[in-house]
Parts: sequence; C-alpha cells; structure tokens
Amino acid sequence: MRSVQVLAATAARLNRDAGAISIPALYFFTDPERTPNPVAIAGRLPRKTAVVYRHFGADDRARVARKLSAVCRLRGLYLLIGADPELATACDADGVHWPERMMPSARSNVFRLESTAVHDAGAVLRANAAKLDACVLSPIFPSRSASAQRELGVFRASQIARASAVPVIALGGVNASNATRLIGRGFAGVAAVDALIEV
Repeated sequence: MRSVQVLAATAARLNRDAGAISIPALYFFTDPERTPNPVAIAGRLPRKTAVVYRHFGADDRARVARKLSAVCRLRGLYLLIGADPELATACDADGVHWPERMMPSARSNVFRLESTAVHDAGAVLRANAAKLDACVLSPIFPSRSASAQRELGVFRASQIARASAVPVIALGGVNASNATRLIGRGFAGVAAVDALIEV
C-alpha cells in the first residue's frame, strides 16, 4: 500500500508542476488478464485516481461498468471507458479513453474527460489538434504488457511531453521506484496496471 501512496504523491507533484490540475494525476488501466477483478482494485485506489476500463468487448462489460461507476462515485474516483462512448453514457462515466488507432479528429465535448493513447510524437500532435484533455504516452520503461513496444526511454519521452500542449501521462513500466525519474520532465501524471494492483 505504501508504494501506491508514493506513486500517487509523485503523480500529484507532476500534475501540479505541469499546471494540469483539471485532469487526474494518477490513472489505473484495467486489463482482462492482469486485473480480472477491477471493481475490487478500484475500491482501494487513492481518491481522484482515474480508472480506465478497457473491456475489449467482454460479454459482462455493461455489468462491470455499472459496478465500477458506483465504486468510483462512492470513492471520489474518475471513470473512463475505453473506446466505447455508448457504454460511457450508459454507466454515467466521466469520459472515454481512445486507443491511438481510434483517436477522434476532434474532442466531442459530450464528456468531462477525453483521453487517448499515444506512442510517438506524431500521435501527440494529432491529440493536440483534436484538443483532447490528455494523452497517455507509452511505453516509457520496459513493460510486460502484451501490446508494449520497445520503450521510449525517459529522455525521448520527455522531449515528446514537453512539446505537447495537451497534458501527457506516462505509462509503461511506471512504478513508485522509477516515477521520480519523471519529475521535471514535462509529464502531467502517471498511469499503471501492475503498480496499482496490490493496493
């Protein structure tokens, strides 16, 4: 639990330093294999964390989304639904998180928050043009995610973050130990899967 608190504190510092207090500083990304019970994990996350529910078309997605929505409201968390605005509306989520390949050309203004995944400077430019609320850049560090590409490294990722008008959240192998390496490098927060599972 202490490592999660340390990670949350680092994320909050990055958020303040970036002047991005209108968006969450810490993001928990669900994963069907690594987080089979996202509702239980959400129930233990620090306040103001954003839960990004990536359901990947699961049959029980509506039921899980409703449960996540209830827990998030109760605990003061944000809920973003991955690539599914209809489900986001149905469960009264705060917004939508888009995979890079599905990034909209413009923010819809339907939701409080719209974020997108990005993996390079070109995608960040597209997120800026769309005027999205945040982009989640990955992978920063080596990651065991099945979809992870070769890590960008702190220096390259920092160059991308500093050039963005849209707040950039660091994802990919981020944990309480290495998140401090992101301080002063233009990031507005951090996102994780594994580092938030054991809360």
